[in-house]
Amino acid sequence: MSAVGFCGEWFIFSCDTKLIAVHTKEDREPFVFDCSTAEKRPKNTGEDNSSDGGASEETGSDKVLAFTVSPSGKLVALTDDNKRLVLFQSEPSWKCVSIRWVVRRCTALLFSQTEEELLAADKSGDVYSFSVTETQKEGELKMGHLSMLLAVAVSPNNKFLITADRDEKIRVSHLKSPHNIQSFCLGHQQFVSALLIPAAHPHWLLSGSGDGTLKLWEFESGRNLQSCDLSELDKMPPPDTDKQMKPTVCRISSSPDAQHVAVLCDRVSTVQFFALKEGEEKIVPHSRLSLPHCPVDMTFDPEGRLWVLTDSRDTPVQIYSQRQDSWERSAEIPELLRVTEALQPHSQTLQASMKSSSRYEHLYKVVFDNVTTYRQKKQQRLEEQQMKRKTAQSRNGNEKKKAKSQSSS
Repeated sequence: MSAVGFCGEWFIFSCDTKLIAVHTKEDREPFVFDCSTAEKRPKNTGEDNSSDGGASEETGSDKVLAFTVSPSGKLVALTDDNKRLVLFQSEPSWKCVSIRWVVRRCTALLFSQTEEELLAADKSGDVYSFSVTETQKEGELKMGHLSMLLAVAVSPNNKFLITADRDEKIRVSHLKSPHNIQSFCLGHQQFVSALLIPAAHPHWLLSGSGDGTLKLWEFESGRNLQSCDLSELDKMPPPDTDKQMKPTVCRISSSPDAQHVAVLCDRVSTVQFFALKEGEEKIVPHSRLSLPHCPVDMTFDPEGRLWVLTDSRDTPVQIYSQRQDSWERSAEIPELLRVTEALQPHSQTLQASMKSSSRYEHLYKVVFDNVTTYRQKKQQRLEEQQMKRKTAQSRNGNEKKKAKSQSSS
């Protein structure tokens, strides 16, 4: 999975087994962490690998599955396909603080607002809490869903933990006592793939799904304020692999000044921008950015510019700034040149990681329409019976005519 983010003035991106950080303002040496050369899991640790379908430790590919940045921008964490959980500090200089191990492969990571714990959501539906201060302490089971978790969020007051799963559910739990459920936000028709609490709107929640909709919630009550069908709004084409699928929302990002919310859909070469109207409790389409290449991920920097990672070999990273009511590409600026130069040694790895198939295809539920199949087969049987009846009647008529002809002669 290739993804991008910002940690202060550091631009961070992951590709294949590497996490790379590039300072955008100063000519400093990039920080590179390669999971394939990292500490291996000790044998006989007592962990039961049967929870991952009986796979052994050697089956992991070391690919980075997810990373997250702490609210202060001083900490970064990643998890990989070999079940590592790696904690870094970025100030005063980059260093690896600890390497721990998760029980199952993770789908999402998030720091609490106080940065005292690191939350890891996994494919079995569980959320584990890892201490940030006690860096060698094992994770503690926090809560669980009955389905794979795909996204997590923590309210700005650090009171609520919000989790989204493959079964269309968004659950709002109390962070300190997750067994205490505050509400459910229900309404999506497919898996929920992205969550965001917009900056300056601490009681609202934006959610994106495989059903191609963006929904706005008042999450403490579970009340749905608005639903927006992105395919109707932007006339987005469905993915080429399946014309029946809606565009999957893969990223929702808010600008630092809370003026813009950007929504990116999987394998769709556009970014849709929204404005939030607090008095009216709704989201309003603001503008639309068409990209020359298919975007992979996006993030806002501290200055409010949008950085987009694309599948272009020549210009993998592009920066867009707002000019009045539109977003225009910024080229040949020092920040972009630094990042592009730092990406060059990893260009082949980056391109290879982008060629992988959509990570959402397997999440769509297969629907079996037994009624339609039954009706088709029944209609076919009736037609066959009617044909046999007509054939028999025609045969009998011919025999009667033949017998009558013979008797008259």
